[in-house]
Amino acid sequence: MLTVIRWFKARSDRERSAVLGASALMALVLFYFIIEDHDTLFVMSEIIHFVGIAVLSYKLLKQRNSAGLSLGSQELTLVFLAMRMFCSFVMEYDVHTLLDLLSLGATGAVVYGMRGPLRATYQKEFDTMHTLIVMAPCLLLAVFIHPSTRHNFVLRVLWAFCVYLEAVSVLPQLRMMQKSGHVEKFTAHYVFALGLSRFVAASHWILQLLEGNSNLYLRTLTTPWPAMVLISEIVQTGILADFCWIYVKSYRSGSGSIVLPSVGIV
Repeated sequence: MLTVIRWFKARSDRERSAVLGASALMALVLFYFIIEDHDTLFVMSEIIHFVGIAVLSYKLLKQRNSAGLSLGSQELTLVFLAMRMFCSFVMEYDVHTLLDLLSLGATGAVVYGMRGPLRATYQKEFDTMHTLIVMAPCLLLAVFIHPSTRHNFVLRVLWAFCVYLEAVSVLPQLRMMQKSGHVEKFTAHYVFALGLSRFVAASHWILQLLEGNSNLYLRTLTTPWPAMVLISEIVQTGILADFCWIYVKSYRSGSGSIVLPSVGIV
């Protein structure tokens, strides 16, 4: 493993980009052949998300410092997790409900810490993206494009709102990191975990299309909802892709912090 890491660090940026792209493609191929029930990918995604939030909780407990964390992103995460858990409980009630409950509890603890005991360490001057600017377009889009199920209109709109809000909830965190210029390692691990989580979730829809899921194709032709779900996954993966690439590049040197460019992330 160390030999592989040293070899990767010695490559040029173009070569490393090619290696990462090939690795993502190989991961899709492995998912295709190894995982029979592709719903497992959603479970994997939610577990990775929970691990990322657990890293933040560990940071707050260990360092007693919330510097570098965006309260806006954490509150947006709290909103979409609470709504998704409610919709999941009413509409499905499965393992995803339990995983959302765990993530909701961990996120709630982070928000409480940032608004309570650790409020003095919160860098509000860098966290400038207002949450309503992120939420309003998501809610408006959800009113017009939502799943066409037997459930009532409000539940369907809330479910769509969760999907859209999750796709862009990380924007305040990325903007904050870009304004401050440096990213503390625990925050970097958290954002990287989000990127990995979204890649795994997007893989589910990509594999569904590659397998020629006739029901999915039919629904895509008759309603825009399936296409919007896939677009939302791709958008969030794309939003996080630049950071994940910078994350990998920065850890070449073994440094505990990441330096972001002043443009190009958000």
